[in-house]
Amino acid sequence: MTTLLKNVLICDGSMDRGRCGSVLVADGKIAALLPPESGEKADETVDGRGRMALIPGFVNAHSHAAMSLLRGIGEEAPLMEWLQTKIWPVEAKLRKEHVLWGTRLALLEMVSGGTTAFGDMYFEMDAVVEASLEAGVRCAPCRGIVGDERWKFDDGLRLAETWKEHGDFVSVQLGPHAPYTVPLPLMKEITAEAAARGLAVHVHFLETEWELGYLKDEFGMTPAEYLEASGILEAPGALLAHCVWLSPEDLAGLNLDALSIAHNPNSNLKLGSGVMDLPGLLGRTDRIALGTDGAASNNRLDLWGEMRSASVLHKGQRRDATVVSARQALRMATYGGAEALGFRKKGFIREGWAADLVLVDLDGPQYLGVSEENILPFLVYAGSSADVRCTMVAGRWIYRNGTYPGVDREKILAKAREMRDNLLG
Repeated sequence: MTTLLKNVLICDGSMDRGRCGSVLVADGKIAALLPPESGEKADETVDGRGRMALIPGFVNAHSHAAMSLLRGIGEEAPLMEWLQTKIWPVEAKLRKEHVLWGTRLALLEMVSGGTTAFGDMYFEMDAVVEASLEAGVRCAPCRGIVGDERWKFDDGLRLAETWKEHGDFVSVQLGPHAPYTVPLPLMKEITAEAAARGLAVHVHFLETEWELGYLKDEFGMTPAEYLEASGILEAPGALLAHCVWLSPEDLAGLNLDALSIAHNPNSNLKLGSGVMDLPGLLGRTDRIALGTDGAASNNRLDLWGEMRSASVLHKGQRRDATVVSARQALRMATYGGAEALGFRKKGFIREGWAADLVLVDLDGPQYLGVSEENILPFLVYAGSSADVRCTMVAGRWIYRNGTYPGVDREKILAKAREMRDNLLG
């Protein structure tokens, strides 16, 4: 199956400006970049008429997808109170069917907003993978490990073994929840096993200010000392979620070659956790991705919203309109996330790279004046997920003009309501 996306405004996070052109998709990849009025033959031709933008698919680097069932409970409470009194008691009731339908529900929301891959830390992760493969979305699952129960660690290793043949769509990571929930000896064992097996680790790190005191009081360590002592930096890939209270100075002298950071601006704001020093961290590393966190804390699974917030929030914090450019924001939302989740040749529009693509309608009034020169700031500051018309993964349409090919939207909504009622009833 070949698809020609004709006469579109092409834009990605490696470009300073867009350019009009056409893209030929074949065998799940970008086969050729062509002139706008290309006469290339294809099984299907979609003509953007110069009124559509083509961007890489968004990558949600940090989520707990099945928490879509828990949206709206425990609102407006500090993180630990929210977790201990509202979320954890409900999560104790979760079974595989809850996670399956909760993930399916989350995927409806994500793909309609242009998300083509997501990283997920939760329970019953086989159900998460099953739902993602059904929807045609790439997934980096990790079984959340809390406490010192060895079976949770073993379950994470089993997950990696079970899905290793699906590497182009499934990139399993090990998921020690956080330094305050996983004893240091077990954390070291997990990271050592990750290094031995070639697996990445995905961990919450310094989401709230009190965690700084915890590292000092519990371990007598600074954040940098903990990262080194825990072995996190020795894993072939390490993804630190949140890092609200990680300073650029904490990274000085550390080996950052395999370390990525997932910035979750809206969840951190809503939970009152603070604001990550994104401009400062960008001065140390460009391996920064964006995530939504779970729908119970955000409450949206909208990477476009995270992209906009990641740019405008830090301009206000720094009182500097030049920090976190539109190009950097788009790069974090696409290529940065793919890199963090271990998906290679994804996130830019280049020949030979994956055809994970999003068509954006530029006919709305908010795009009056858009051009090749200014397409990036128009998308980041004026656009929104409501402008997404089509989402493609590996050359296959997974969302198109309000429909979900191969997925029963109404059944998912009905079953998700049933699952939520079962959990909260």
